[in-house]
Amino acid sequence: MAEASISELCAFGDSLIEAEVKKVFTKDKKMEKGVAFPTCLSVNNVVGHYSPLKSEDAQLKAGDLVKIDLGCHIDGFVGLVAHTAVVGGAKAEGRKADVVLAAYNAIQASLRLLKPGNLNYQVTDVVAKSCAAFKCSAVEGVLSHQVNKFFLDGNACIINKETFEQKVEEYEFKVNDVFVLDVIVSTGAGQPKESELRTTVYKRDINRNYVLKSKAARTFFNDVLTKYPVLCFSQRSFEDEITAKIGVKECLEHELLNAYPVLLEKSDELVAHFKYTVLMTSASTLQTTGLTLPTENFITENKIQDEHVLKLI
Repeated sequence: MAEASISELCAFGDSLIEAEVKKVFTKDKKMEKGVAFPTCLSVNNVVGHYSPLKSEDAQLKAGDLVKIDLGCHIDGFVGLVAHTAVVGGAKAEGRKADVVLAAYNAIQASLRLLKPGNLNYQVTDVVAKSCAAFKCSAVEGVLSHQVNKFFLDGNACIINKETFEQKVEEYEFKVNDVFVLDVIVSTGAGQPKESELRTTVYKRDINRNYVLKSKAARTFFNDVLTKYPVLCFSQRSFEDEITAKIGVKECLEHELLNAYPVLLEKSDELVAHFKYTVLMTSASTLQTTGLTLPTENFITENKIQDEHVLKLI
């Protein structure tokens, strides 16, 4: 809703995840479960990863286009999801409708291509065609990864937008593959830049070890090892901001953490984001996360005319 605190909403999302996963597999006290990717609310031209500290908070405004991105895990098996909505629930027209429908139709068409025997570049192709229909651009640098237990970044991936500099190896989908299908679309050129907004989302680099010098940094990193040993977390989730800032700084200096920076499109552009977790079986493709978009609330003169994409949708 309008005037809601983004930091508070992110904290609420994480606490809801923690509360809900506690209700499953209750007899196995040692089973790890919780946040796999911290709740992020990225507004309008913010592409993603915005999960602000309490002291650097911002508020939602009526009509904002907000991307909600989060994930949970049970015993290391992840479910990641992203959805785009208009704050206040109002109907959207013009470029706001274009970018949302481009992204939603792209992910719907892509979902139907995720089955054994198909190739990753077929997905990239239908994303481009959906974006073109609504005069939008797929965002560069976005990858849909194959995921495994406690592992979010498998080598097999789908590129959101192929360029001369950014390509991935061809991959044929196989039975029992699990992919996080990630589609991000912009009304602009789709070439985001790293912003000056504080990066708060990190993941421990399991290949690096170092004995940190300051007590504050060691305290912070020990908490990371206990709560988030391999999956992603937000600096916002640590109550002591000062200790967390010191800890993050020293950890980054010694490459103990991988950062997920906040990316921005140009200020007058809009970005939409949808993400599904998908399991491919021999019998069918199972979409395990993701919401249905009320497409009737997004009004535009543009529409998909490509017969292949229409047939998929």
